[in-house]
Amino acid sequence: MKIYAGFFKRIIDFIAASLLFVCLFPVFAAVALAVRIKMGSPVMFTQRRPGKNEKIFRVMKFRTMTSEKDSNGNLLPDSVRLTKLGAFLRKTSLDEIPQIINVIKGDMSFIGPRPILAKEMLVMTKEEQIERQSFRPGITGWEAVHEGESENRRQMAEFDLYYVRN
Repeated sequence: MKIYAGFFKRIIDFIAASLLFVCLFPVFAAVALAVRIKMGSPVMFTQRRPGKNEKIFRVMKFRTMTSEKDSNGNLLPDSVRLTKLGAFLRKTSLDEIPQIINVIKGDMSFIGPRPILAKEMLVMTKEEQIERQSFRPGITGWEAVHEGESENRRQMAEFDLYYVRN
């Protein structure tokens, strides 16, 4: 298992992501154009997340919300900023297509614990955090299979730890 996880998984991810990117490029371009027309620039949303061995990387997604702010300069609530196009992209998971680039770069894998915000790691012990971060985060994983089963961050962390251990 260690040889697969440490060596072959990365090679398979790289080859599959490269081929998938080429095949999905027309979809990628169409979504990017739609986001650009409907919401303007930037087309991509990036967010710093802890990856393998707690190395910080920028997870990439297509933008689904506007940058509208109130009179004090604070962002409006997500529910107000989410566009119809954005809701569609999220529902169909098309907003996640740019994560294929994260896989090609080696920041992510196709399968692994989802990349969470650093503050969400606080529901785990330090030992659990280290264990979870010993794998590359994935576009999908055990938590995603069980999505909707729990609103509790601790329970979702348990799903990720189950994946890492098994």
